[in-house]
Amino acid sequence: MPKPGSLKTIEWLGDRVRLIDQTRLPLEFVHKEMADYREVAESIRRLEVRGAPAIGIAGAMGVALAALGSRADDLAGLRSDVEGAAEYLESTRPTAVNLSWAIRRTLGALDDPAIRGLDDARARLVEEAVSILEEDRALSRRIGEHGAALLEDGSTVLTHCNAGGLATAEYGTALAVVYVAVERGKSVRVFADETRPLLQGARLTAWELQRRGIDVTVLVDGAAATVLRNGWIDAVIVGADRIAGNGDVANKIGTYPLAIAARHHDVPFYVAAPFSTLDRSLTSGSDIPIEERDSSEVAGCGGRRTTPEGVTIYNPAFDVTPAGLVSAIITDQGVFRPPYGETLFGEDGLPEP
Repeated sequence: MPKPGSLKTIEWLGDRVRLIDQTRLPLEFVHKEMADYREVAESIRRLEVRGAPAIGIAGAMGVALAALGSRADDLAGLRSDVEGAAEYLESTRPTAVNLSWAIRRTLGALDDPAIRGLDDARARLVEEAVSILEEDRALSRRIGEHGAALLEDGSTVLTHCNAGGLATAEYGTALAVVYVAVERGKSVRVFADETRPLLQGARLTAWELQRRGIDVTVLVDGAAATVLRNGWIDAVIVGADRIAGNGDVANKIGTYPLAIAARHHDVPFYVAAPFSTLDRSLTSGSDIPIEERDSSEVAGCGGRRTTPEGVTIYNPAFDVTPAGLVSAIITDQGVFRPPYGETLFGEDGLPEP
């Protein structure tokens, strides 16, 4: 069985970024290398790299590439160049808070008064971007360790979209729980929603799990409530792109009805995400910006149109699940339960460990 670390979703190669082109999976396993931040931005926009933690890492590396490519002759000029690149990178996917968080953190490296010269500044930005990558590897493992305790031996998990190694630097979020449970000797079976419109469950989650030798069954999104009613599911575990201060969760479209069905059938609904996905600046999920993608993703399949010409198409990439439907939020700092406004955040407005 391949180890999680053998699947390097995104890497820093000294002067360029190397990532798995996820639009080519599962039929082709292809890497793409980029030396320009604009290429990174396009890869994020096209979902060649996707998943909140992974696009955060990509955004940070895009800032580093902008610094390496800047022709500025002083620190003020370099800052102007990388801030412009950061704004461009942030515009690609507005819902996932990890993208802006990682970009802003990387930019913060320029605030160090000890920086001496352009080469030092560029090196600091690269170092910060690589640190975000390395930290994500460690924290995704911790998410899995905390969540694995929630699964009994012989459990069957239902998941939505892809929240595995392809969505992060290594283990994933929702699938990290499965991977660590299996490493600990537990038998775990997974049902994966195909996840419309881009089939990230059918293409990516199924590919990951099969590659690791874990029993996986792909089902159409509309069948999720039926398998819950049949009593086949012990837990639903999904990832998150942003979690508001009250615990409302933005995740791939289709997550909200899944949470409703899980509650109706008394199946625990867990959200697994790093602490960087929490956004206390938003009081509720109604404040989360929801990305709406191009209608062509729904209008056809396999290069062939499947809807009438001229018909209106609504294609939001995410929905928001109210905190009241979430049984627990599994993070790198532990498992948190309602009321999330109190348990996830300290009185000073900072995350509590």
